[in-house]
Amino acid sequence: MWPGNLIIYELAEMGTCLLRCGLPDRLTGMRGDERIQDGMFSYVSLEQRVPQDHPMRAVRKLTDAVLQTLSPEFDALYADSGRPSIAPEYILRAQLLQVFYSVRSERLLVEQIDYNLLFRWFVGLGMDDAVWNHAVFSKNRDRLLTSYVAQQFFAEVNKQARRFMCDEHFTVDGTLIQAWASQKSFRSKDRSDDGDGTNFHGQSCSNKTYKSTTDADARLYKKSYGKESKLSYLGHALVGNRNGLIAAAMVTHADGYAERDAALLVLAEMHAGRSRRITVGAVKAYDTKDFVSTVRELNVTPHVTKNDKGRSSNLDRRTTRQPGYAISLSRRWLVEKGFGWLKQTGPLRQVKLRGLEKVDWLFVFSCAAHNLIRLPRLMAQPPKMLRERCA
Repeated sequence: MWPGNLIIYELAEMGTCLLRCGLPDRLTGMRGDERIQDGMFSYVSLEQRVPQDHPMRAVRKLTDAVLQTLSPEFDALYADSGRPSIAPEYILRAQLLQVFYSVRSERLLVEQIDYNLLFRWFVGLGMDDAVWNHAVFSKNRDRLLTSYVAQQFFAEVNKQARRFMCDEHFTVDGTLIQAWASQKSFRSKDRSDDGDGTNFHGQSCSNKTYKSTTDADARLYKKSYGKESKLSYLGHALVGNRNGLIAAAMVTHADGYAERDAALLVLAEMHAGRSRRITVGAVKAYDTKDFVSTVRELNVTPHVTKNDKGRSSNLDRRTTRQPGYAISLSRRWLVEKGFGWLKQTGPLRQVKLRGLEKVDWLFVFSCAAHNLIRLPRLMAQPPKMLRERCA
């Protein structure tokens, strides 16, 4: 058959198909033809659907390496008999997607996994695998994700990022996490107040005499003067000064001493087993006598912003005259950058979980997701550039 006759034959077959579908004949002109989606089989796998240069490929590779090391820990969490649960690897990958893509709820997350091929590929499901019910997924998530599992996952991620983290120079800070509770729920512990909790005028509302009936672990707190008080938690992070990766994280009740107490805890754990002195930068709220003296006892040099407005600072020229002091203060923005990502992209502007333990695992897990999403780009940079950025 001649090529011209072959083209005419194919056009005739196409016109017959369009006429069978009840569509007008558009064999002439540049407008494309609309086809009915009636195919039952697909010969393209999920692996082929995802582009080779997609940024989630590197994240998936790192995640699989972390989950493989945690497999013995998962085995100890589940019984030897009973109905099979959702695989913990599926749950953790799905939770990472929820953080990366700012998915607001588990219901929407499960819906996205059902029809989003990228989500299916990242979680590890096949094209025809059934997706779980959102309530079943949430129940299995609550059983698996405890503070211990989140800390283990965070530690394994940091092992993957060890060569990109600074082991001598750090910055510590805290951020306010709004609780999933309204101001109306902040009621007197002895039920002596009248009304529905909407009018606080003329009342002395203290965390000692009041508590939230919705989330008993939340505390009424404000981060700075001139701001409104909110039912909140405090998240704390220790960030390396080289690339801004989070080295330690935890959540505490919100009060005026929590930031300094949490900083001492993470610094003591970070410096355990070390002989060399490390440095830590912080804002002027950490410039107190107790904090400065305690970190020095831990063999840590405090590079704290001096608070000498109307008072004398607890730092003297022995510390502030060193070049490293100015460098540490210039790198303090790295911790704010991490907090910005956790609240803008991540789920920590206002958590949808109640209780200190659940908020703690969500914060630690989100910090692990922050490090995971940054690792592929750091791995692609030349080693010389990474060394130059160390403060």
